[in-house]
Formats: sequence, structure tokens, C-alpha cells
Amino acid sequence: MTNSSSQWQLLLDRAASPMALLDPCGHFVHANDALCAVLGYGRDSLLDRPLDDFTVGEVRGDGAVVDRRFRRSDASTLWMRQSTSPILDPDGEPGLLLSQFHEIADHPETNVLWCRVFANAPIGMALLDLDGRWTDVNDAWCDLLGYSRHEMLGMRYSDVTYAQDQEHGSAALADLVEGKLPTVSLKKRYRHKDGHPIWVLVRTSVVTGADDRPAYLVSQCEELSERCVTDAHLAHLALHDPLTGLANRALLADRLAHVLAELERAGGVVAVLVADLDELKPVNDTYGHAAGDLLLTTTADELLNAARPGDTVARIGGDEFAVISTHPDVRAAEEFRDHVAQRLRTERETPDYRLRIRASVGLATTADPATQPAALLHDADQDMYRRKLGMRGTAGEAPSCPSCQCREEVRAEPPDDVPQAAPRLR
Repeated sequence: MTNSSSQWQLLLDRAASPMALLDPCGHFVHANDALCAVLGYGRDSLLDRPLDDFTVGEVRGDGAVVDRRFRRSDASTLWMRQSTSPILDPDGEPGLLLSQFHEIADHPETNVLWCRVFANAPIGMALLDLDGRWTDVNDAWCDLLGYSRHEMLGMRYSDVTYAQDQEHGSAALADLVEGKLPTVSLKKRYRHKDGHPIWVLVRTSVVTGADDRPAYLVSQCEELSERCVTDAHLAHLALHDPLTGLANRALLADRLAHVLAELERAGGVVAVLVADLDELKPVNDTYGHAAGDLLLTTTADELLNAARPGDTVARIGGDEFAVISTHPDVRAAEEFRDHVAQRLRTERETPDYRLRIRASVGLATTADPATQPAALLHDADQDMYRRKLGMRGTAGEAPSCPSCQCREEVRAEPPDDVPQAAPRLR
């Protein structure tokens, strides 16, 4: 560092306006605090790098005064006018360049063009941060999912993705954020606001910042036609609940028969859990069926999080769920039942209210491969109703459950001590 450049650096650091010293090739020699603050970079990120690395698109103008569109560290952009003067060395040659910057309004043609392309695209377009949260969406994206723009901003893509599709989506996001891939394409299901699944093709690309690291994501989304849905997708729809994406009753019966057939070889016990929501009807009556659907999907997510690899989680009725699991003994199965019951005592915040999940969870186990699947489900169902009514059954007792008529009354009128969906505290 020469004495001359050191003196200029001292002057720049005392200046309130953004300023920089450049070498004759346009590389940063020094940037003052004001410029670093405007661009959002530390000084070390700028030094020895060309000014063009931080410039988006064409530089407008020539000579000593030009307009540049800079990309800041948060991936936003701003236009600044750069005024440059040479600093002559003792031989009269330009050794350094002194540049001063001040912000100017965006060039209107650039901003208008981008806004028109984004807003009027015939397919869904969205911007996401690196956590997968939508920061901007166009009308086509809102129409596809049934949410307003206000509702979608701040939501994550995972909020409307079925749990079974989360793993692929999370892996793709990680590849983009880590810079392993510039673009990914996924066929997946989104959950419409009304509750039904939508098969879509999502193409997501990463946009890098001036430091060449991923700054944000751009997604394009279009609904797949019926001809684009493969036979595997159709098979999936036939064996899974359309709202939650869980296995349906038919797939549950098949999985249970398979697990029982493996019992003699594998040993241990097969456990079947049946969980019944205690407050779906009052939520539907108070807040509408969209809130009830959110209660069901949240319950499904909690069960999937509680289950272990190899377990089967199913929705077998309007507000009933089941889990098939294997354990070394009955005590381990009972501990698993208690763990699931604890997971199903949770809350979900929404912009308008707080949903409280409360469920009764019954358990049936067997070590006998000859046990009929229907009988095991029945026993778990009866244990669940004993628990719902606060009765204490013991192993081997005949079920003392309400009749079918009484059972429906329990659903329609939950006990007074069951917490109901409450307005969100503000």
C-alpha cells in the first residue's frame, strides 16, 4: 500500500457519501463504510474484486459518469451513478481511480418490464428465500392454490406440500442452497386451500448474489394434466387419502396383513393404534371446514413425525387415524402409544385463530401371526373409546364401549372438559 493510497483511504473513511478507490482495471482497492453499508457487504468481500462483479446488466453511459445497477448482498438491486476521477502518480500517470456514488431512481423500463413479465405470466411464478418461504407470487400461482397473495406471502412451500412429498422437496432445496445444482424440476402434490391435491410440475432456479453464492430462488409452477399423471400416481391416489396423503383403509388392511405374516419370523408384537379427534365438529361449526381440514392435516403431520421408519400411518375415517407399528414387547408398544398421544396434544397458530389438537388414542397388540387384521383394528378401536369416555380397561377384559348410536353422540358432543378451538391471542 503506497503512502498516496493510504492518504486517500483516510479521506474516504471520513466521507459520508459512498466512495471507493479502484485500480486502473476497475478492481476495488478500498471501499469506505458508507459504500459497504449501501451494498451490504463487508470490506473484505469487495477488495481485489472488479466492480463489474457487483453490477447487474448493462452499464449506462460512458466516460467519467456512468449509471450502474448494483446487486446488494440480500439480492435486491439499486441504481447508482458513478462519478470517477483519476489520481495521478508522481510520473503523471493515472495510478488509482477515485469513484463517488449516489443512488438514483430505477430505470423505469427495466422495472416495468420485469413487473409485467412476472404479473402476467400464464403459469405460476414465485420468488422464495433460501428457507423456502415465498416472498412474492403472481396471480396465476394464487389461482392455482386458492390462496390470496396476502395469505401466501410468508408461507413456506412446505406448508402446502403433502408430508410424503416433503423429503424430495427438502433435498432439492438443499441442493439449490448449497450450490450443487442451478435448477431442479419436481413433480409433486400441493394441497389446495379447499383441501384437494393438485399435481404440479415445479421448476426452481437459484439466483446468485454478487459474491456468487445463492441469494434467492425463482420458481415456475404449472398444473399437470390428467395425461401427465402416470400410472404410479393414479395407483397412489387409489390407495391414499386425498386430503392428508396418508394411506387409506384399503392400504392399511394390506399393510397390516403383511406385518402379521412377518410376525413369526421377526418376533416381537404388532401394535395397532387408533386415534380419534375430540373436537373436529366444533372446529368445523365455529371456523368452517377449511379450519377442520387444517386440523386433520396437522394431525396427519404429527402422526408422521411420531411414527418410525417402516410404520404405516393411515386415515380410516372422517376424524379417525390409525398407525401400524412393530415393537419388541407390549411395554414398548404402550410407550409408543403414550408418545403418540402426547404428540396429539398440540396447537397450530393461524392468522385468525389457534387450533388445539386433542385426540383419544387406543392400542391393541398381538404376538400371534394368526390374528385377524379386522379383529386387531376392532380391539384398538374399542380401547380408544374406553379412553375417550375416561374408563380404565385392563388387558383381557371384554370391551365395555358405547353402542354405535352412543358413539356418534360422543363425536357430536365432546365432553365439556375438552378444550375447544380458541380465538388467537393478539
